[in-house]
Amino acid sequence: MFIDSAKITIKAGNGGNGKVSFHREKYVASGGPDGGDGGRGGNIVFQVDDNLSTLADFRYKRKYVASNGEDGRGKRCFGKKADDLIIRVPRGTLLKDAATGRLIADLSADEPQTIAKGGRGGWGNTHFATATRQTPRFAKAGMPGESMELLMELKLLADVGLVGYPNVGKSTLVSVVSEAKPTIANYHFTTITPVLGVVRMGEGKSFVIADIPGLIEGAGEGAGLGHQFLRHVERCRMLVHIVDVAGSEGRDPKQDFQTINAELKKFNPDLAERPMIVAGNKCDLATDEQIEDFKNYAEKLGYEFFPIMAAIRYQVDPLLNKISEMLSKLPPVRQFEPEPAPLVSVEEIGHNDVKVTNQDGVFVVEGEWLVPVINSVNFDDYESLQYFQRVLIHSGVIDALREAGVQEGDTVSIYDIEFDFME
Repeated sequence: MFIDSAKITIKAGNGGNGKVSFHREKYVASGGPDGGDGGRGGNIVFQVDDNLSTLADFRYKRKYVASNGEDGRGKRCFGKKADDLIIRVPRGTLLKDAATGRLIADLSADEPQTIAKGGRGGWGNTHFATATRQTPRFAKAGMPGESMELLMELKLLADVGLVGYPNVGKSTLVSVVSEAKPTIANYHFTTITPVLGVVRMGEGKSFVIADIPGLIEGAGEGAGLGHQFLRHVERCRMLVHIVDVAGSEGRDPKQDFQTINAELKKFNPDLAERPMIVAGNKCDLATDEQIEDFKNYAEKLGYEFFPIMAAIRYQVDPLLNKISEMLSKLPPVRQFEPEPAPLVSVEEIGHNDVKVTNQDGVFVVEGEWLVPVINSVNFDDYESLQYFQRVLIHSGVIDALREAGVQEGDTVSIYDIEFDFME
C-alpha cells in the first residue's frame, strides 16, 4: 500500500542529572565536591533512505522516544551521552509541526537532520563550589528533551510529471521509456499509486519521470485520487500533458486538456506556470484531421505538441529529446525552505507558575514552560537577551524570586542559565 502522509510524536531524551558527591580518601583532608555532570539526552535524527518509497511504517508505529542521558557520578565522572535515535524516511519527505503547520525540514538531501534535541545534562555540585561556598550540597537536574507532534508528507522527487486523464497512456509511456513496470489495463484508475521511472538518454545523462495517477475533473477538491497525489507534481521541474487525441472514450481531448490544467491551477497556482509540453497519444486511433486540429489548438496556446503511439514507441524519441533539452535549461528539483520558529510574544506566554528553591544561596528556578523559551533564546544576541528578560518580568518569575527572598547580587539558576540578580 502506498502511504504518503502520516502523523507521529517524537520525544528527545532528557539530560542526566548532576551528582552531589564529595571526595573521600584516606589521608586527604577536605577533599571537596566531586560530583560529575549528567550526560546529554539522545537527539531525534531523520535520515533519508532510498530503500524506502512510502511512509507505511509510520502507520503502525507512531511514537518515537530517544534514550535519556546517564546521571553523573562521583569522582568527577560524567554521565554517558545517550545515543541518537535515527528515523529513516523516503527521500522527499516533508516534516511539519502538527500544531501550527510550520515546515520544519525538507528531507531531500543525504545529510541527516536533527529535529528534536536531547536535553543537556545537569551540572554536578563541582560546578557550584566557590570561595564562600566550599561544600555545595546540591546539583542540577538534566534539561528535558524536546518533544513535538509531526505531520509527515511525502512529495516525490521527479524531474518530469506525466499528467492527464485516466487511461490516456501515461503508464504505457513510463513502461516503454524506463525499466518501471506499472500495471497497465484498459480501465480507469489502473494506476493507483505514483510510479517513478529513470529514463536513460546516454552515458551519464538521465532524468526521473513520474506517472501521477487519478486526475479527473474535481481532482483539486479530492475527486478520484487527485487530491491524494497532486502533491507529488509540486516538485516536478516540468510537466508532460498526455491527451487521447482520438477521443477514444467519447470525450473531447480539448476539454480534457482544459479540465486537467484547471485542476492543476486550482490545487497550486504555481503549477500553471510550470513548463509543459503536450503529447498526443493513441494516434493510431485518430484521423489525420483530429491530430492536426489538436496540434493547432495546443500550439495556439503556446505548447509544443508531439504526436505519439506509446504502446509501440512510435515517435517517442523526439519527445524524450525535447524533455532532455528543456531539463538542461531548468533549475534543479525544487526543495522547500524550512520556516524558522517564531518567537512567542511575551503577552502570549502570560503569567506562569514556577518553583523557586534556595539551595545554599543559589536560587533555583524550575518550570517546564521555561525550557522552550530558553531553547529559543540566543544569549549572545542583545535583542534576544532583552526578550528573555521581558519574559522573566511579565511571566512572574522575578516576583517569585522576590517572594523567595532573593537579594541583589544573589545567584539565580534557571536550568543551565546562571546570572546574578539585579534590581
